[in-house]
Amino acid sequence: MGRPGLSRRQILGGIGGLTVAGSFGFAALGTGADALASGADTRVRYWNLFSGGDGANMIAMLDSFRKEHPDIDVKDSTLQWGNPFYTKLAMAAAGNRAPELGVMHLGRVAGFSPGRLLDPWDMDLLAKYGVRKEDYNPDLWNRGIIDGKLYALPLDIHVQLCFYRKDVLKKADLLDDDGRMIQATSTADWFDVLKKAKKVQKKGLQTIGLWTNDQNFQWWFFVAFYTQLGGEWFNDERTDVRFDADKATQVLEFLRRHVTDGYVIPGAPTGEQFINGAPFTWEGNWSVPVFSGAELDYGATPLPPVFGKQATHAESHSFVLPHQGDRGGATNEGAHELAAYVVKHAQQWAAGGHIPAYTPNLSTAAYKKLTPQNEYVSAMDHQATEPKVWFAGSTGVLAQDLGPMVVSSTMGSAKPDAVARRMKTELGKLLASKNPMDGKTAAQGGAVA
Repeated sequence: MGRPGLSRRQILGGIGGLTVAGSFGFAALGTGADALASGADTRVRYWNLFSGGDGANMIAMLDSFRKEHPDIDVKDSTLQWGNPFYTKLAMAAAGNRAPELGVMHLGRVAGFSPGRLLDPWDMDLLAKYGVRKEDYNPDLWNRGIIDGKLYALPLDIHVQLCFYRKDVLKKADLLDDDGRMIQATSTADWFDVLKKAKKVQKKGLQTIGLWTNDQNFQWWFFVAFYTQLGGEWFNDERTDVRFDADKATQVLEFLRRHVTDGYVIPGAPTGEQFINGAPFTWEGNWSVPVFSGAELDYGATPLPPVFGKQATHAESHSFVLPHQGDRGGATNEGAHELAAYVVKHAQQWAAGGHIPAYTPNLSTAAYKKLTPQNEYVSAMDHQATEPKVWFAGSTGVLAQDLGPMVVSSTMGSAKPDAVARRMKTELGKLLASKNPMDGKTAAQGGAVA
Protein backbone atom coordinates (compact mmCIF):
# COMPACT_ATOMS: atom_id res chain seq x y z
CA MET A 1 0.00 0.00 0.00
CA GLY A 2 1.42 3.40 -0.96
CA ARG A 3 2.13 6.18 1.49
CA PRO A 4 -0.22 9.20 1.42
CA GLY A 5 1.55 12.12 -0.15
CA LEU A 6 2.39 15.30 1.73
CA SER A 7 2.37 18.61 -0.05
CA ARG A 8 4.95 21.35 0.40
CA ARG A 9 2.25 23.51 2.03
CA GLN A 10 1.35 20.75 4.51
CA ILE A 11 4.97 20.31 5.52
CA LEU A 12 5.63 24.01 6.01
CA GLY A 13 2.39 24.32 7.97
CA GLY A 14 3.38 21.41 10.16
CA ILE A 15 6.63 23.10 11.12
CA GLY A 16 4.56 25.87 12.67
CA GLY A 17 3.94 28.28 9.80
CA LEU A 18 7.60 29.15 9.43
CA THR A 19 8.54 31.14 6.35
CA VAL A 20 11.89 30.12 4.98
CA ALA A 21 13.61 32.41 2.54
CA GLY A 22 15.61 31.12 -0.36
CA SER A 23 16.35 27.50 -1.18
CA PHE A 24 16.30 24.65 1.29
CA GLY A 25 19.96 23.96 0.71
CA PHE A 26 19.70 20.44 -0.68
CA ALA A 27 22.44 21.00 -3.23
CA ALA A 28 24.78 22.33 -0.59
CA LEU A 29 24.13 19.28 1.56
CA GLY A 30 24.91 16.88 -1.25
CA THR A 31 22.89 14.28 -3.09
CA GLY A 32 25.20 11.32 -2.78
CA ALA A 33 26.53 11.63 -6.33
CA ASP A 34 30.04 12.61 -5.26
CA ALA A 35 32.79 10.04 -4.94
CA LEU A 36 33.09 7.75 -1.95
CA ALA A 37 35.93 8.28 0.47
CA SER A 38 39.02 6.32 -0.39
CA GLY A 39 38.53 2.64 0.39
CA ALA A 40 34.87 2.98 1.42
CA ASP A 41 32.18 0.71 0.02
CA THR A 42 29.11 2.43 1.49
CA ARG A 43 28.04 6.02 2.06
CA VAL A 44 25.89 7.16 4.99
CA ARG A 45 24.60 10.73 4.82
CA TYR A 46 23.86 12.07 8.28
CA TRP A 47 22.11 15.35 9.10
CA ASN A 48 22.28 16.80 12.59
CA LEU A 49 21.64 20.06 14.43
CA PHE A 50 24.70 20.08 16.69
CA SER A 51 26.84 23.21 16.84
CA GLY A 52 29.27 24.67 19.37
CA GLY A 53 30.62 22.25 21.94
CA ASP A 54 28.04 19.62 21.02
CA GLY A 55 29.17 19.82 17.43
CA ALA A 56 32.81 19.29 18.38
CA ASN A 57 31.91 16.28 20.52
CA MET A 58 29.82 14.75 17.74
CA ILE A 59 32.62 15.23 15.21
CA ALA A 60 35.04 13.49 17.58
CA MET A 61 32.72 10.47 17.81
CA LEU A 62 32.23 10.41 14.04
CA ASP A 63 35.99 10.53 13.50
CA SER A 64 36.39 7.55 15.82
CA PHE A 65 33.76 5.67 13.83
CA ARG A 66 35.48 6.49 10.56
CA LYS A 67 38.79 5.23 11.89
CA GLU A 68 37.26 1.93 12.98
CA HIS A 69 35.00 1.56 9.92
CA PRO A 70 36.96 2.62 6.82
CA ASP A 71 34.44 0.78 4.65
CA ILE A 72 31.72 3.32 5.51
CA ASP A 73 31.93 6.90 4.26
CA VAL A 74 30.05 9.15 6.68
CA LYS A 75 29.00 12.45 5.13
CA ASP A 76 27.77 14.57 8.02
CA SER A 77 26.01 17.92 7.60
CA THR A 78 25.15 20.32 10.41
CA LEU A 79 22.03 22.41 9.86
CA GLN A 80 20.60 25.33 11.80
CA TRP A 81 18.94 24.31 15.06
CA GLY A 82 15.17 24.64 15.44
CA ASN A 83 12.44 24.95 12.84
CA PRO A 84 14.80 25.46 9.87
CA PHE A 85 16.28 22.03 10.56
CA TYR A 86 12.90 20.32 10.78
CA THR A 87 11.71 22.08 7.62
CA LYS A 88 14.67 20.81 5.61
CA LEU A 89 14.32 17.31 7.00
CA ALA A 90 10.60 17.16 6.21
CA MET A 91 11.05 18.51 2.68
CA ALA A 92 13.85 16.05 1.99
CA ALA A 93 11.82 13.08 3.24
CA ALA A 94 8.72 14.11 1.29
CA GLY A 95 10.78 14.61 -1.87
CA ASN A 96 12.69 11.32 -1.57
CA ARG A 97 15.96 13.20 -1.08
CA ALA A 98 16.44 12.31 2.56
CA PRO A 99 19.72 11.30 4.16
CA GLU A 100 20.18 7.82 5.55
CA LEU A 101 20.34 9.11 9.14
CA GLY A 102 19.10 12.15 11.02
CA VAL A 103 18.63 13.57 14.51
CA MET A 104 15.43 14.86 16.09
CA HIS A 105 14.24 15.89 19.50
CA LEU A 106 12.21 12.96 20.77
CA GLY A 107 9.23 15.16 21.63
CA ARG A 108 8.84 16.07 17.95
CA VAL A 109 8.67 12.50 16.62
CA ALA A 110 4.92 11.97 17.20
CA GLY A 111 4.14 14.93 14.96
CA PHE A 112 6.64 14.12 12.24
CA SER A 113 4.39 11.66 10.46
CA PRO A 114 6.00 8.35 11.47
CA GLY A 115 5.53 5.93 8.60
CA ARG A 116 5.43 8.78 6.07
CA LEU A 117 8.31 11.12 6.82
CA LEU A 118 10.15 8.69 9.08
CA ASP A 119 10.98 5.00 8.63
CA PRO A 120 11.01 2.56 11.57
CA TRP A 121 14.20 1.10 12.97
CA ASP A 122 15.09 -2.51 12.18
CA MET A 123 15.32 -4.10 15.63
CA ASP A 124 17.35 -7.04 14.33
CA LEU A 125 19.96 -4.71 12.84
CA LEU A 126 20.19 -2.71 16.05
CA ALA A 127 20.66 -5.93 18.01
CA LYS A 128 23.33 -7.03 15.55
CA TYR A 129 25.30 -3.91 16.45
CA GLY A 130 24.76 -4.25 20.18
CA VAL A 131 21.74 -2.06 20.99
CA ARG A 132 18.68 -3.57 22.67
CA LYS A 133 15.56 -2.33 24.41
CA GLU A 134 16.97 -3.69 27.67
CA ASP A 135 19.85 -1.19 27.44
CA TYR A 136 17.46 1.76 27.92
CA ASN A 137 15.32 3.37 30.56
CA PRO A 138 11.86 1.92 29.72
CA ASP A 139 10.05 5.27 29.75
CA LEU A 140 12.62 6.82 27.42
CA TRP A 141 12.55 3.89 25.01
CA ASN A 142 8.76 3.81 24.89
CA ARG A 143 8.58 7.49 23.94
CA GLY A 144 10.11 6.48 20.60
CA ILE A 145 7.46 3.80 19.96
CA ILE A 146 4.64 4.81 17.60
CA ASP A 147 2.03 2.24 16.54
CA GLY A 148 4.18 -0.57 17.91
CA LYS A 149 7.34 0.38 16.00
CA LEU A 150 10.49 2.19 17.10
CA TYR A 151 10.90 5.47 15.22
CA ALA A 152 13.45 7.18 17.47
CA LEU A 153 16.65 5.77 18.99
CA PRO A 154 17.61 8.01 21.94
CA LEU A 155 21.18 9.24 22.19
CA ASP A 156 20.76 11.14 25.46
CA ILE A 157 18.47 13.05 27.72
CA HIS A 158 19.15 16.71 28.36
CA VAL A 159 17.59 18.14 31.48
CA GLN A 160 16.94 21.35 33.36
CA LEU A 161 19.15 21.60 36.43
CA CYS A 162 19.64 23.62 39.57
CA PHE A 163 23.24 24.85 39.40
CA TYR A 164 24.65 26.11 42.69
CA ARG A 165 27.82 27.79 43.87
CA LYS A 166 29.43 25.66 46.56
CA ASP A 167 31.55 28.54 47.81
CA VAL A 168 28.44 30.65 48.47
CA LEU A 169 26.30 27.86 49.91
CA LYS A 170 29.06 26.83 52.28
CA LYS A 171 28.89 30.28 53.89
CA ALA A 172 25.12 29.85 54.26
CA ASP A 173 25.46 26.36 55.78
CA LEU A 174 23.49 24.88 52.88
CA LEU A 175 25.83 22.00 52.00
CA ASP A 176 25.61 18.46 53.38
CA ASP A 177 28.53 16.36 54.63
CA ASP A 178 29.37 15.36 51.03
CA GLY A 179 29.62 18.96 49.93
CA ARG A 180 26.37 18.88 47.99
CA MET A 181 23.37 21.19 48.24
CA ILE A 182 20.85 20.36 50.95
CA GLN A 183 17.68 19.15 49.26
CA ALA A 184 14.50 21.20 49.56
CA THR A 185 11.38 19.04 49.52
CA SER A 186 8.70 21.73 49.82
CA THR A 187 8.16 25.25 48.55
CA ALA A 188 8.70 26.53 52.11
CA ASP A 189 12.05 24.71 52.28
CA TRP A 190 13.08 26.14 48.93
CA PHE A 191 12.35 29.76 49.76
CA ASP A 192 14.13 29.28 53.09
CA VAL A 193 17.18 28.13 51.12
CA LEU A 194 16.99 31.21 48.90
CA LYS A 195 16.61 33.47 51.95
CA LYS A 196 19.73 32.04 53.60
CA ALA A 197 21.74 32.24 50.38
CA LYS A 198 20.72 35.84 49.77
CA LYS A 199 22.11 36.86 53.16
CA VAL A 200 25.66 35.80 52.23
CA GLN A 201 25.76 36.51 48.47
CA LYS A 202 27.54 39.38 46.76
CA LYS A 203 25.68 42.64 46.59
CA GLY A 204 24.23 43.61 43.22
CA LEU A 205 23.67 40.04 42.07
CA GLN A 206 20.44 38.10 41.89
CA THR A 207 20.01 35.05 44.11
CA ILE A 208 18.82 32.80 41.30
CA GLY A 209 18.68 32.97 37.53
CA LEU A 210 15.32 31.82 36.16
CA TRP A 211 15.21 33.12 32.57
CA THR A 212 12.00 34.89 33.61
CA ASN A 213 11.31 36.42 30.19
CA ASP A 214 12.28 33.39 28.07
CA GLN A 215 9.27 31.39 26.84
CA ASN A 216 11.20 28.15 26.37
CA PHE A 217 12.82 28.03 29.81
CA GLN A 218 9.64 29.15 31.56
CA TRP A 219 7.72 26.44 29.74
CA TRP A 220 10.31 23.79 30.67
CA PHE A 221 10.18 24.82 34.32
CA PHE A 222 6.39 24.71 34.25
CA VAL A 223 6.39 21.19 32.79
CA ALA A 224 8.77 20.02 35.53
CA PHE A 225 6.79 21.33 38.48
CA TYR A 226 3.38 20.48 37.00
CA THR A 227 4.67 16.90 36.67
CA GLN A 228 5.84 16.98 40.29
CA LEU A 229 2.23 17.73 41.26
CA GLY A 230 1.03 14.76 39.23
CA GLY A 231 -0.73 16.99 36.74
CA GLU A 232 -2.30 15.38 33.68
CA TRP A 233 -2.59 16.77 30.14
CA PHE A 234 -4.98 14.55 28.17
CA ASN A 235 -6.73 11.21 28.45
CA ASP A 236 -5.01 8.14 27.01
CA GLU A 237 -6.96 8.36 23.75
CA ARG A 238 -5.95 12.01 23.30
CA THR A 239 -9.59 13.04 22.90
CA ASP A 240 -10.15 15.02 26.13
CA VAL A 241 -8.15 17.63 28.02
CA ARG A 242 -7.32 16.60 31.58
CA PHE A 243 -5.27 19.70 32.41
CA ASP A 244 -5.66 20.67 36.09
CA ALA A 245 -5.95 24.45 36.30
CA ASP A 246 -5.66 24.42 40.11
CA LYS A 247 -2.34 22.56 40.01
CA ALA A 248 -1.16 24.79 37.18
CA THR A 249 -1.98 27.83 39.30
CA GLN A 250 0.18 26.45 42.13
CA VAL A 251 3.12 26.14 39.75
CA LEU A 252 2.61 29.60 38.28
CA GLU A 253 2.37 31.17 41.73
CA PHE A 254 5.57 29.37 42.74
CA LEU A 255 7.48 30.71 39.74
CA ARG A 256 6.07 34.20 40.21
CA ARG A 257 7.11 34.34 43.87
CA HIS A 258 10.80 34.26 42.91
CA VAL A 259 10.27 37.68 41.36
CA THR A 260 7.94 39.20 43.96
CA ASP A 261 10.21 38.12 46.83
CA GLY A 262 13.20 39.75 45.16
CA TYR A 263 15.33 36.71 44.36
CA VAL A 264 15.40 37.37 40.63
CA ILE A 265 16.46 40.36 38.57
CA PRO A 266 14.14 40.10 35.52
CA GLY A 267 16.13 40.12 32.30
CA ALA A 268 19.51 39.65 34.01
CA PRO A 269 22.03 37.44 32.13
CA THR A 270 21.67 34.26 34.17
CA GLY A 271 24.91 32.51 33.25
CA GLU A 272 27.01 35.64 33.64
CA GLN A 273 25.51 36.37 37.04
CA PHE A 274 26.23 32.81 38.17
CA ILE A 275 29.83 33.01 37.03
CA ASN A 276 30.16 36.29 38.92
CA GLY A 277 28.91 34.74 42.15
CA ALA A 278 25.11 34.41 42.14
CA PRO A 279 24.23 31.42 44.36
CA PHE A 280 21.88 29.63 41.93
CA THR A 281 20.79 29.41 38.34
CA TRP A 282 18.36 27.05 36.62
CA GLU A 283 19.80 26.08 33.26
CA GLY A 284 20.01 23.18 30.87
CA ASN A 285 22.79 20.65 31.36
CA TRP A 286 24.48 22.09 28.27
CA SER A 287 25.84 24.84 30.54
CA VAL A 288 28.17 22.34 32.25
CA PRO A 289 31.10 22.97 29.85
CA VAL A 290 30.66 26.74 30.29
CA PHE A 291 30.72 26.68 34.07
CA SER A 292 33.45 24.05 34.24
CA GLY A 293 35.51 26.09 31.79
CA ALA A 294 35.17 29.08 34.11
CA GLU A 295 36.68 26.89 36.87
CA LEU A 296 33.84 27.52 39.28
CA ASP A 297 33.37 25.67 42.56
CA TYR A 298 29.88 24.49 41.71
CA GLY A 299 27.46 21.60 41.64
CA ALA A 300 24.31 20.70 39.72
CA THR A 301 21.25 18.76 40.80
CA PRO A 302 17.84 18.10 39.21
CA LEU A 303 15.27 20.82 39.87
CA PRO A 304 14.25 20.68 43.54
CA PRO A 305 11.26 18.41 44.34
CA VAL A 306 9.35 21.26 45.98
CA PHE A 307 5.98 19.61 45.37
CA GLY A 308 7.03 16.33 46.96
CA LYS A 309 7.92 14.30 43.86
CA GLN A 310 11.18 14.10 41.92
CA ALA A 311 10.72 15.32 38.35
CA THR A 312 12.86 17.57 36.17
CA HIS A 313 12.16 18.58 32.59
CA ALA A 314 13.85 16.30 30.05
CA GLU A 315 14.15 16.12 26.29
CA SER A 316 16.21 13.75 24.18
CA HIS A 317 18.36 13.98 21.08
CA SER A 318 17.41 10.87 19.14
CA PHE A 319 18.48 9.24 15.91
CA VAL A 320 15.80 8.84 13.24
CA LEU A 321 15.59 7.32 9.77
CA PRO A 322 14.15 9.96 7.39
CA HIS A 323 11.87 8.31 4.87
CA GLN A 324 13.49 6.90 1.75
CA GLY A 325 11.35 5.22 -0.89
CA ASP A 326 14.04 2.60 -1.45
CA ARG A 327 15.42 2.34 2.08
CA GLY A 328 17.34 -0.90 2.57
CA GLY A 329 20.59 -2.57 1.65
CA ALA A 330 24.08 -1.52 2.67
CA THR A 331 23.32 2.18 3.21
CA ASN A 332 20.46 1.40 5.60
CA GLU A 333 22.60 -1.10 7.49
CA GLY A 334 25.36 1.49 7.63
CA ALA A 335 22.95 3.98 9.20
CA HIS A 336 22.02 1.43 11.87
CA GLU A 337 25.67 0.63 12.52
CA LEU A 338 26.63 4.31 12.82
CA ALA A 339 23.77 5.17 15.19
CA ALA A 340 24.46 2.13 17.36
CA TYR A 341 28.15 3.03 17.54
CA VAL A 342 27.53 6.62 18.63
CA VAL A 343 24.92 5.56 21.20
CA LYS A 344 27.30 3.00 22.70
CA HIS A 345 30.34 5.32 22.69
CA ALA A 346 28.71 8.36 24.28
CA GLN A 347 31.42 9.09 26.86
CA GLN A 348 32.54 12.02 24.73
CA TRP A 349 28.93 13.18 24.52
CA ALA A 350 28.57 13.04 28.30
CA ALA A 351 31.41 15.54 28.62
CA GLY A 352 29.04 18.11 27.15
CA GLY A 353 26.66 17.64 30.08
CA HIS A 354 24.13 15.32 28.43
CA ILE A 355 23.12 12.07 30.15
CA PRO A 356 23.81 9.12 27.83
CA ALA A 357 20.63 7.20 27.01
CA TYR A 358 22.44 3.88 26.59
CA THR A 359 22.48 2.86 30.25
CA PRO A 360 25.64 0.68 30.20
CA ASN A 361 27.54 3.96 29.73
CA LEU A 362 26.27 5.18 33.10
CA SER A 363 27.90 2.35 35.04
CA THR A 364 31.40 2.86 33.65
CA ALA A 365 34.16 4.11 35.93
CA ALA A 366 34.84 6.97 33.52
CA TYR A 367 31.28 8.27 33.71
CA LYS A 368 31.11 7.93 37.48
CA LYS A 369 34.13 10.24 37.73
CA LEU A 370 32.48 13.04 35.76
CA THR A 371 31.42 15.98 37.88
CA PRO A 372 28.84 17.37 38.22
CA GLN A 373 27.30 14.81 35.83
CA ASN A 374 27.45 12.09 38.49
CA GLU A 375 25.31 14.31 40.73
CA TYR A 376 22.34 14.62 38.38
CA VAL A 377 22.42 11.27 36.56
CA SER A 378 19.39 10.26 38.67
CA ALA A 379 17.29 12.52 36.41
CA MET A 380 17.12 9.57 34.01
CA ASP A 381 14.66 7.93 36.38
CA HIS A 382 12.31 10.89 36.91
CA GLN A 383 11.91 12.66 33.60
CA ALA A 384 9.21 15.29 33.21
CA THR A 385 8.28 15.31 29.53
CA GLU A 386 5.70 17.02 27.39
CA PRO A 387 2.66 14.95 26.37
CA LYS A 388 3.08 12.62 23.41
CA VAL A 389 1.09 14.68 20.89
CA TRP A 390 1.90 16.10 17.47
CA PHE A 391 2.15 19.71 18.67
CA ALA A 392 4.66 19.03 21.50
CA GLY A 393 8.46 18.89 21.57
CA SER A 394 11.39 21.26 21.33
CA THR A 395 10.45 24.48 19.46
CA GLY A 396 7.02 22.92 18.89
CA VAL A 397 3.62 24.57 18.76
CA LEU A 398 2.84 23.74 22.39
CA ALA A 399 5.85 25.64 23.75
CA GLN A 400 5.28 28.53 21.34
CA ASP A 401 1.65 28.90 22.43
CA LEU A 402 1.84 28.23 26.18
CA GLY A 403 5.38 29.42 26.91
CA PRO A 404 4.50 33.13 26.55
CA MET A 405 1.55 32.60 28.89
CA VAL A 406 3.86 31.26 31.59
CA VAL A 407 6.16 34.25 31.06
CA SER A 408 3.24 36.65 31.48
CA SER A 409 2.46 35.12 34.86
CA THR A 410 6.06 34.98 36.07
CA MET A 411 6.70 38.56 35.01
CA GLY A 412 3.45 39.80 36.56
CA SER A 413 1.52 41.04 33.54
CA ALA A 414 -1.20 38.42 34.11
CA LYS A 415 -2.55 36.65 37.19
CA PRO A 416 -1.58 32.98 37.66
CA ASP A 417 -5.13 31.66 37.97
CA ALA A 418 -6.25 33.48 34.82
CA VAL A 419 -3.21 32.18 32.93
CA ALA A 420 -3.95 28.62 34.06
CA ARG A 421 -7.47 28.85 32.64
CA ARG A 422 -6.14 30.26 29.37
CA MET A 423 -3.66 27.40 29.15
CA LYS A 424 -6.46 24.85 29.51
CA THR A 425 -8.51 26.54 26.82
CA GLU A 426 -5.53 26.62 24.45
CA LEU A 427 -4.83 22.93 25.05
CA GLY A 428 -8.40 22.18 23.98
CA LYS A 429 -7.91 24.14 20.77
CA LEU A 430 -4.64 22.39 20.01
CA LEU A 431 -6.09 18.95 20.66
CA ALA A 432 -8.97 19.69 18.27
CA SER A 433 -6.62 20.89 15.54
CA LYS A 434 -5.16 18.73 12.80
CA ASN A 435 -1.53 17.80 12.37
CA PRO A 436 -0.78 19.11 8.85
CA MET A 437 1.78 16.35 8.34
CA ASP A 438 -0.18 13.29 9.42
CA GLY A 439 -1.56 12.51 5.97
CA LYS A 440 -5.12 12.21 7.28
CA THR A 441 -8.14 14.17 6.18
CA ALA A 442 -9.89 15.00 9.44
CA ALA A 443 -8.92 16.32 12.84
CA GLN A 444 -9.64 14.57 16.09
CA GLY A 445 -12.22 16.17 18.32
CA GLY A 446 -11.00 17.56 21.60
CA ALA A 447 -13.48 18.15 24.38
CA VAL A 448 -12.29 19.88 27.51
CA ALA A 449 -13.12 17.82 30.59
